[in-house]
Amino acid sequence: MSDPLREIRVTLERDERLDKALAAAAPDLSRSRIQALIAEGAVSLKERILDDPRVRLAPGTEVTVALPEPGPINASPEAIDLAIAYEDAHLIVIDKPVGLVVHPAPGAQTGTLVNALLHHCGGSLSGIGGRLRPGIVHRIDKDTSGLLVVAKSDAAHRGLAEQFADHSIERRYLAVVHGHPDPAEPRLRHLAGISWEPGGVLRIEGNIGRHPGDRKRMAVLSVNGKPAVTRARVLERFARASLVECRLETGRTHQIRVHMAFAGHPLAGDTVYGRRRSDGALGAFPRQALHAETLGFIHPVTGEALRFSSPLPPDMERLLDDLRQEIAGESDGVTQPGRTTN
Repeated sequence: MSDPLREIRVTLERDERLDKALAAAAPDLSRSRIQALIAEGAVSLKERILDDPRVRLAPGTEVTVALPEPGPINASPEAIDLAIAYEDAHLIVIDKPVGLVVHPAPGAQTGTLVNALLHHCGGSLSGIGGRLRPGIVHRIDKDTSGLLVVAKSDAAHRGLAEQFADHSIERRYLAVVHGHPDPAEPRLRHLAGISWEPGGVLRIEGNIGRHPGDRKRMAVLSVNGKPAVTRARVLERFARASLVECRLETGRTHQIRVHMAFAGHPLAGDTVYGRRRSDGALGAFPRQALHAETLGFIHPVTGEALRFSSPLPPDMERLLDDLRQEIAGESDGVTQPGRTTN
């Protein structure tokens, strides 16, 4: 491989149209970015320019992708305090607070995690595919708290993107949901994509894509969408709610929120995929009750196994305390999860 910011060679793994095969073989390049590079004549086979995204090439074919130097982004460094769980020359793990937007977007051009990273890391953030994307490998919603990893080098960005693509990243979320997911629940017994695994684990499998009637929302789709799998396990039951552990096999936009609502157990405080309830502590909670509690991965450069945990934020702790008080100290015998940092 030559200079990774100028040219990469990618071996196609699938017998399908070029843009899809290239997206599967190069997970750090989005499909839209790949289509743009193809249209720009940046993809070639030996001396032949491949300018048709629909052309099919045999698995094992090696193509060359010429990448321009990353261009500037429309974001300025800002001195915003960060809770840093880990940092080295290649990556940084952030414990994101509620209310912090990850990436600038319409309506949130300043005060984002990217602005904070540009100030904290200076020029040592990755730029992939000819687009200066300041290390963002994955995101969590503005009103979701917890851990995410940011790449500071291109090698780290590529390695982390590969781990996300092959689902080897450990991601454990804690959520408070309405109701009590139960194998005996009639809705769950007859809902497509729902199954139960040993240990009382609810497995939700359903493609996620843009809602056909509201492009700002995501939905479980019977056709199209991207495959998504969530596993949920009840940790503690309350009178009308449950604390659940959610583990992601995939990482689609709003995946936990969409899947839990699809199963009939929307997150407390989630007015996008559930509805505002007026009942006690659940109705008063002002955001989706979701926290990225554990993040584990293999360091993409050193090969070291890393695993981090984040305690629940105060507002979710208060919600749990209120829910416990509502059942007057009754206990169902389920212990709370450990939250030690490794």
